[in-house]
Amino acid sequence: MKKTLLLLAVLCLCVAVSLCYAEKQFLLIDDLEGEISGVPDGTVDYGAGNGSNVEVSASTEIKQSGSQSIKVVYDAVPGGYMYVARGIELSAKKADWLVKPADIAWEKYQAISFYMYGTNSGVDVAVDIKDNGNEMWRFILKDDFTGWKQIICAFEQFFARDDWQPDLADKNGQLDYPIKSYQFEPRSGKGTLYFDAVTLIEK
Repeated sequence: MKKTLLLLAVLCLCVAVSLCYAEKQFLLIDDLEGEISGVPDGTVDYGAGNGSNVEVSASTEIKQSGSQSIKVVYDAVPGGYMYVARGIELSAKKADWLVKPADIAWEKYQAISFYMYGTNSGVDVAVDIKDNGNEMWRFILKDDFTGWKQIICAFEQFFARDDWQPDLADKNGQLDYPIKSYQFEPRSGKGTLYFDAVTLIEK
């Protein structure tokens, strides 16, 4: 009986949180439509190293909205790394969002969100954002579901990466706006993930 009541309480809390976000206004910053290509003249900055590999393409078969999503085929090994990034000041010259970061009233927003098509692999997926001081901040989610799911990453839940920072990062431990870019990185294993519709959520 106690377990049942506890499960009901947790379910009610999850529903309440979902409804709270559902009432918020969204700003679509990246629909991931159009050409998907790599550096230097492409639309997505992606790569891998130390034994890991990643391939990025458009998928018209598995999509959450619009005509396509981004398909990420990954093979992540211990000690390796990879990244799939969109935004400004990246090696891919055409990786811009629909809205310029400098034109966004960041003080109005509390989270960045996107849709991910999971495979219930149990893999951890890192979501990184680069702030105005070039410092990298990280949010970790787990691929513990199947099909499309909206992932909501509250800015207050990001933490400054302590494993690596760009040479030009100010490393001040403060999330400085505007945010310049976001990126995805499956942390282990081998598989395929899909991403679509990146938005900001108002406070």
